[in-house]
Amino acid sequence: MGRRPAKCYRYCKNKAYPKSRFCRGVPDAKIRIYDCGMKKYNADAFPVAYHLISMEREQIGSEALEAARINANKFMVKNAGKESFHIRIRVHPFHVIRINKMLSCAGADRLQQGMRGAFGKPMGLAARVRIGQPLISIRCKPQHEHHVVAALKRASYKFAGRQVISKSTMWGFTQVRAENYVKWKEEGKCRADGVSAKVFRNRGPLKRAKYIKG
Repeated sequence: MGRRPAKCYRYCKNKAYPKSRFCRGVPDAKIRIYDCGMKKYNADAFPVAYHLISMEREQIGSEALEAARINANKFMVKNAGKESFHIRIRVHPFHVIRINKMLSCAGADRLQQGMRGAFGKPMGLAARVRIGQPLISIRCKPQHEHHVVAALKRASYKFAGRQVISKSTMWGFTQVRAENYVKWKEEGKCRADGVSAKVFRNRGPLKRAKYIKG
């Protein structure tokens, strides 16, 4: 018996069922890599970011996430070059999906119990997704924006439901708005801190203050 189609596990019907000491024998998720491309380039390298956002409350299997990651990564490497982007998968599959295996051979009705003891065995993993939750984010240089939109569009074909592609108002993967980032950096209000940015707040010891009103 092959894998069931995604439509069998698409909807969030019950509570989350994670791997635990009570739920053992869970197979590993198909997706093992969540960051592709130039993941070590700091925030200054890629000012533009796009997100693939889910418009449905649903479950997305780890196989679909891996297929989407491979598809988007291949498209970006081929069209923009391997040093011009950073892809991040934003959801992680923790929800265990189960299967109640039925025999399909001749005389199966004599052997199996039907709906007696129908709580299934772990079959795989899925991510539970909310409406408005980002699934995939890509940061890049401004000249490659159209390639990023096309890559996210191709990745969305691997998922059930409806997704939208949205351009971020922030600088890359930081929490600083794009129009403020360069100005704040020159004024010493923030600095690149790996992929993100460190914002300096107006608090702390007085000796660090440049100017005191008074």
